[in-house]
Amino acid sequence: MKRWSKLQKRFYELVDEGIDFQIHCAVYRMQSRRGGTDLPRYFITLAGKIIFDYPKDFALKDGRIKSLAQGGAPLAKFYPYDSGISDIGELIREYIDTPKDELFKKHFDADEWGLANILKAADKRIGKRRLQILAKNKKNQAMQKVVQARLNSAADIKTSEFKREI
Repeated sequence: MKRWSKLQKRFYELVDEGIDFQIHCAVYRMQSRRGGTDLPRYFITLAGKIIFDYPKDFALKDGRIKSLAQGGAPLAKFYPYDSGISDIGELIREYIDTPKDELFKKHFDADEWGLANILKAADKRIGKRRLQILAKNKKNQAMQKVVQARLNSAADIKTSEFKREI
């Protein structure tokens, strides 16, 4: 878990401080008579409400994991034994390591969950003009919520600065 905290810390350095955005990775131990396994989970909160929850938002009744990017196509045969938990960590690492000037135009090939756009929406390196471009993607509801929070936060800052000038 130490590695996750380092990755999380690096990502938080990129997050706009004007929004209450948090990303978490948790592992829950499942015990049964046949043995035990760890159940991985990634979730993102905005203002304390969960807006992205892997695998919950992506789990099918038969145990397979669906993908938003592929219109619901299964990603794994059986959760948790074959899941995308390490893939998500690698995607976050790739996102963090992408230079600012390449960030907006880069397509993250490994993003099966629409996560890169959520990260972009929370990233303070992405300005208002590009946030408005991101907002045109109506499919990703979690990203839409983060974009709105950022735009509202920017409007609140301008209003408070205007009141100080008066």
